[in-house]
Amino acid sequence: MKTDLDSIMQSNNIDALLITGSAQHNPAMVYMTGGGHMTGDLIKKRGETAVVFCNPMEREEAAKSGLPTKSLADYKFQDLLKAAEGDYVKALAARYSRMLTELGVTSGRVALYGKIEAGLSYAVFSALQQAMPGLTLVGEVGGSVILQAMMTKDAPEIERIRQMGRITTGVVGQVADFLTSQHVREGVLVKSDGQPLTIGEVKARINLWLAERGAENPEGTIFAIGRDAGIPHSTGTPSDLLRLGQTIVFDIFPCEAGGGYYYDFTRTWCLGYAPDPVLALYQDVRAVYDQVISELEVNTPFNHYQKRTCQLFEAQGHPTIQSNPQTQDGYVHSLGHGLGLQVHERPASGATAAADDLLAPGVVMTIEPGLYYPDKGMGVRLEDSLCVHSDGRFEVLAPYPLDLILPVKA
Repeated sequence: MKTDLDSIMQSNNIDALLITGSAQHNPAMVYMTGGGHMTGDLIKKRGETAVVFCNPMEREEAAKSGLPTKSLADYKFQDLLKAAEGDYVKALAARYSRMLTELGVTSGRVALYGKIEAGLSYAVFSALQQAMPGLTLVGEVGGSVILQAMMTKDAPEIERIRQMGRITTGVVGQVADFLTSQHVREGVLVKSDGQPLTIGEVKARINLWLAERGAENPEGTIFAIGRDAGIPHSTGTPSDLLRLGQTIVFDIFPCEAGGGYYYDFTRTWCLGYAPDPVLALYQDVRAVYDQVISELEVNTPFNHYQKRTCQLFEAQGHPTIQSNPQTQDGYVHSLGHGLGLQVHERPASGATAAADDLLAPGVVMTIEPGLYYPDKGMGVRLEDSLCVHSDGRFEVLAPYPLDLILPVKA
């Protein structure tokens, strides 16, 4: 949690954090400021309150963070540019040098986060490193300080994710109602004008319905039918028709407007009926989903349940990445991931999982077993997002029926 940030910085030998860029769609900046219509910089020295450096036109937005603010105008960039003989990069580096020095950050390890153009970032921070040789600028990856803090959520964060879950499942319900209200002609859903309904038209409605509920869909939606449903991250072919009896993998992962907290959710549907091979595949996935959720225990390594999922699927006769890491059939991905200001956060459950990727109290994570057989034209995945409570309970934050078959009109 954010309250653990100083101790996490201490354990990772980080003396300060420097975060750049917008307070929208920029997870580290959103995490520290709460988001908002603001672009600037944030510096947090270990043991001290973070400070936001903002454009004066955005001072009111910056103040909403509740953090102390400083105006970038106070650093008189034109004077810095003149002193740097017109070198924009050197002038920016000089401004960062003054900002850090004011906060007493003149030596030690400074971790860099945020979103600015890669070439500019490299040039400016290389120049800053030369200007302040007492600093070691660190580009953190993997078990970074921010990601470690994000791994467990406080009650307000969990409530925001829960609300996104309500929005998400509300839209999923709208999609189900829309599909079941259509008529069928020659095994294909048709609209009131008699024209076939397509995947692209359904996805356009998903975006509209999310926007109407105040959510964004920056990473798109997976709505894939038939063979596409057998390829886990195929987003679906826009021109494909909605045919009866084929699996539809519907994976939706929207966020709060402005790039806030995400939700992640998947159902697999068949319109009208499910052929016997599809029904058998669905029953295998549902059995593993139910079994794994029933076995979840607090403070257990997430990777334990990935191994357990492979074991259960292999007992059913399906190939998995545990026995064949290159398989493209059967179970081909990890069981789940942390969820928050990014769709994929810690804890991890797959091959990259660390020893401290635990299902600790405050963790919000997905459980999403699936089986995929693209050459057989089918795939099934079931996914919910769960919260780990301090009393050991695992709660699905936005319950929704797990039904496979959606009835349609004759």
